[in-house]
Amino acid sequence: MTTATASSVRDAVAAYAVRMHRVLGADHHVASPFGAWLVLALTATAARGETAERLAEMLGMPLEDAATVARELLAAPPEAVAAAAAAWSGPAAGDAAVWLDGLPEQVARGPVPTQAQADAWARENTMGLIETFPLDMARDWSVVLASALATRIAWHTAFDVVGAGELRSDWRERVRSVLRTPREGHHAAIVRHRDAGDLAIHQAYADGLTVTSVIAGPDVPAVDVLAAAHDVATGSVPHVSLFDLPAGDGPSWTITESDGDNRSETVAALLPAWSARSEHDLTRPGLGFKDAAAVLMTLFPSDGSWDARQSAMARYHRRGFEAAAVTALAVARISLRIPQAGRRRDALLRFDRPYAVVATVTGGDWHGLPVFSAWVTEPEEPSEED
Repeated sequence: MTTATASSVRDAVAAYAVRMHRVLGADHHVASPFGAWLVLALTATAARGETAERLAEMLGMPLEDAATVARELLAAPPEAVAAAAAAWSGPAAGDAAVWLDGLPEQVARGPVPTQAQADAWARENTMGLIETFPLDMARDWSVVLASALATRIAWHTAFDVVGAGELRSDWRERVRSVLRTPREGHHAAIVRHRDAGDLAIHQAYADGLTVTSVIAGPDVPAVDVLAAAHDVATGSVPHVSLFDLPAGDGPSWTITESDGDNRSETVAALLPAWSARSEHDLTRPGLGFKDAAAVLMTLFPSDGSWDARQSAMARYHRRGFEAAAVTALAVARISLRIPQAGRRRDALLRFDRPYAVVATVTGGDWHGLPVFSAWVTEPEEPSEED
């Protein structure tokens, strides 16, 4: 992709991420907006009329461009992120066959799998991090469209582990230890965002992936912090000198001043270890899946019912980061069978000082692409074994 195209893709996925997190809310969760975006993009070539217009708006670009982007990205995933997609269906003819034939060659095809087969696909394509396919495969699906993303990386420099006594919220009552930035290999700073104000940021680096953590003042809404985090991850937010801020306590920091030979400033950060497992209902308004399902219903026989889900997980620890997500969209065939209820798990974890996390790819066609993002509200004890 050209630089201009790569930039537009990053902006489109980041905008979709903000939209998705607005729907998901401010509870403890992890998600892959890009995994959801990718499923929508795979339906693009078959969309028509007003449905096509709404999908283009959701994807943030013309549908032909979205289809091309999906093809190019699936053809060249970075070493740091495993990527896969599948389109399973019954017999296809006419427009359905044309759509299937036009999908990227990396998209697996075949008959709709059983639950055991779909679960195995999820495990195989997420390094074993997602064990169960997010849809109930006992239902009589006419077509199932899915994406899978996964990463497991080690930081260039591991965190130090220190006591939690310097935390200023009730998190120090929840954990005994936290992660502290080492002298090298990490980046911590205060930046000034046009909408979210002054932010404390931290970036940890690994080969092919950067994980950015951003915390704002306690009154800034979660969706605004997540939007700002995507901006920070792209490097488009200016840093603030410590000398341009008042000494003492700020919203998420303390600045001290002392005598020295030369004017200088250093920034360190304390972060909790954390993990999350989330199940997301993508049938909710505002995510584009109703229109994507309508596209599939024009191609395959359907009774008009459909479902869309995402299973996601992430773990941020002393030595590295791992995350995975499987996103699935399916429409049911015309059948006399009574649909069975889909399985669902919800994690609602609330703490007093949440922050946003965005994982972006570095290098290649995926450079700068946000592949996972999280709203962290639960600290965990760092493990000495990691």
